[in-house]
Amino acid sequence: MGSIFPQTLLCLLCFFVVQGDGDALRIADNFILYQRSSGGWPKNVDMAKVVSDSERVAILRQKNNNDATIDNGATYTQLSFLAHVYTAQRQERHRESFLKGFDYLLRAQYPNGGWPQFYPDPRGYHKHITFNDGAMIGVMKLLRDVAEKKPVYSFVDEARRASAAKAVQKGTECILKTQVIVNGRRTVWGAQHDEVTFASAPARTFEPASLSAGESVDVVRFLMSIKDPSPAIVDAVESAVRWFEESELKGIKWIEKADASQPGGVDRVVVKDPNASTWARFYEIGSNRPIFSGRDGVVKYELAQIEHERRTNYNWYVDEPAKLLKRDYPAWRKRTAR
Repeated sequence: MGSIFPQTLLCLLCFFVVQGDGDALRIADNFILYQRSSGGWPKNVDMAKVVSDSERVAILRQKNNNDATIDNGATYTQLSFLAHVYTAQRQERHRESFLKGFDYLLRAQYPNGGWPQFYPDPRGYHKHITFNDGAMIGVMKLLRDVAEKKPVYSFVDEARRASAAKAVQKGTECILKTQVIVNGRRTVWGAQHDEVTFASAPARTFEPASLSAGESVDVVRFLMSIKDPSPAIVDAVESAVRWFEESELKGIKWIEKADASQPGGVDRVVVKDPNASTWARFYEIGSNRPIFSGRDGVVKYELAQIEHERRTNYNWYVDEPAKLLKRDYPAWRKRTAR
């Protein structure tokens, strides 16, 4: 178990908390152990395993590391779990850890409303406003739940609750500012955006500045979840939905196939299928063509043109927009009809 808890697993752990399960308390105490002095948590660490005495000493030596992040579900996932533990068990150490992490999220927010991937020492692309893998949206959902006094966060004081509401408002304004405009039309969002100019920005060499079908689904769903949306929010949603409709890649699907000539004996390829459709993860800004890139950073227009390692170890196509169009958007339209 890494720093990300799949939602179903988080729900299961929270059930154990309510039942007084000792493992849930142990995991919560592990979270306190791994929490950095800044208040946040690192990513990709198995924080649920039993920790030996020697491991505990080593972890404590890392307290002042500047590797706290909201990437890969880190920090806001630990906070959600700690809130469930405290609400059920009322151990003061868990409340204190939650509040320390909560304050970390508030400090990490830029004045323009966005969140960097890492804080307090963001460098390179880690400085960018990060939608990648649901980072900023995950933070905003937690803060909104606190602001709305959801039962599991009822222990949070009113001053912090008010701060959470302001942070969500600023974050929502940032989302509207970062929506990419092409030829005068609003489209969707990049996986990350420049923290000063708001322009879509690159990250790793195989993640170019682009329109991101994958990350934009979470952003649109967050906007759809806002009660009494303003005209600006409605326009942002409608524009994004229109882009998804226009950018659907019909008649193809992405599959894994056996290929003895490739490392591991498998390859991932695009094949024709008249009954299928999908979306590329990244689209070129301007042309709206699907784009792909290997570790050399060179943009290509065919998946087959990038090296096998990147071709098979990254999610180049996404299907989640189909659920957005067929289920979420019609329900939102019905709910917001005036």
